[in-house]
Amino acid sequence: MGRLMRIVVALGGNALLRRGQPMTAENQRDNVRVAARALAGLVDHHQLVITHGNGPQVGLLALQSAAYEEVETYPLDVLGAESEGMIGYMLEQELGNHLPEDQPFATILTQIEVSPRDPAFHHPTKPIGPVYTKEEADRYAEERGWTIAPDGEHWRRVVPSPLPRRIFEIKVIEMLVHQGVIVICAGGGGIPTMFRPDGTLAGVEAVIDKDRAGSLLARSLHAHAFLMLTDVDGVYLDWGTSEQRRIATAHPDAMEELSFAAGSMGPKVEAAIEFARGTTGTAHIGSLEDAPRLLTGEAGTSISRKYQGLGFALAG
Repeated sequence: MGRLMRIVVALGGNALLRRGQPMTAENQRDNVRVAARALAGLVDHHQLVITHGNGPQVGLLALQSAAYEEVETYPLDVLGAESEGMIGYMLEQELGNHLPEDQPFATILTQIEVSPRDPAFHHPTKPIGPVYTKEEADRYAEERGWTIAPDGEHWRRVVPSPLPRRIFEIKVIEMLVHQGVIVICAGGGGIPTMFRPDGTLAGVEAVIDKDRAGSLLARSLHAHAFLMLTDVDGVYLDWGTSEQRRIATAHPDAMEELSFAAGSMGPKVEAAIEFARGTTGTAHIGSLEDAPRLLTGEAGTSISRKYQGLGFALAG
């Protein structure tokens, strides 16, 4: 289609619902509108594939499902599929408001294989849904059999987060991208599925980390760049201290030697390392507003094997 680069963009949760905001459709729409404005500028010269988080949305759907006591609560894989459709619809519409009318879009319900032997099933760690007080969290844990864990000053439900192994719809996604379609897929880490002993495929009560799924998607599509857009402007050494310094460029081996928070930047750095090691492309981590400047290295943190021998360089 004459475009220069194939880019996979992973929208952080802040692009859909900011921490502490009421989980209303209007708030989600407003945030998606901001994301769409930032991404629209990438379309003219690039093939664009978008993935996104869905933790608050799945948590809300789970609460709504639990409130209807006539039937069993719907499983997380089904709720994940619902959220992919809902968020994809909003992204398609808001992006379409900034792009030519003939620009085609497609939202793909994306099944991603996980292993039944993944140790994550014995150690739930992935937070989903809203934050609770300790009293609320304890009550839901008892009433609904949830596993809960602290999240800052609050508490949240946590579920298993197995590693993604294979994207079942990757050939369809590839075909659409080749035809110039902006594809929205693997939302919320994709729909976790695994093979039963009899060989049939089934959904799993889990949530795959969206950045790890995004990295798998970007590697499977042989993307030139993998953008992880979040609410900070890059990866920092000594984050939160008076000595904090942004890493501008780094080799994946150098990044692996550093330590980052498991609940925030850690998974993004791990996903970036995976992508950089598995391709000749560059992973970029930075803010939504800086999306076009990330690609040129003017903003954010860039991780690639092309920085061999450099280790890492700090922003000047």
